Amino acid sequence: MKELEVIVEYAGDNLSAYIEDAPIITTGADLDEIKKNISEAIQLYLDYCKEAGIVPVEKLCGELEITYRIDAATFINYYSNIFTKAALSRITGINERQLWHYAAGVHKPRRRQLEKIQRGVSALTEQLKSITLL
Repeated sequence: MKELEVIVEYAGDNLSAYIEDAPIITTGADLDEIKKNISEAIQLYLDYCKEAGIVPVEKLCGELEITYRIDAATFINYYSNIFTKAALSRITGINERQLWHYAAGVHKPRRRQLEKIQRGVSALTEQLKSITLL
């Protein structure tokens, strides 16, 4: 099974998604819609290639495991209804003002800052997965 990476970006009122080096792009209101639309777009492309007798790009052939990558600005903006900048600051250790800069696209976080965001979100995910409600 091949891993296929989909890049998701914040596009104002919605999200856009694309696959590098493949003629696949879509939009959606949320990640669930992006996932549905990207699968449909891939299938439409493969069907078109088959009907037209065109060889599809190699990365879209075979059994695929689709993964989604989003940048820091997209993450912060998309999940702003769940994470306030203050809450995200508490779980990541990154200054709230700096998070505002990332969200607005004023600054792009360096690799170390991205890793801090990833670790903070992963730690929160593990904590939430260990909870059982009564």
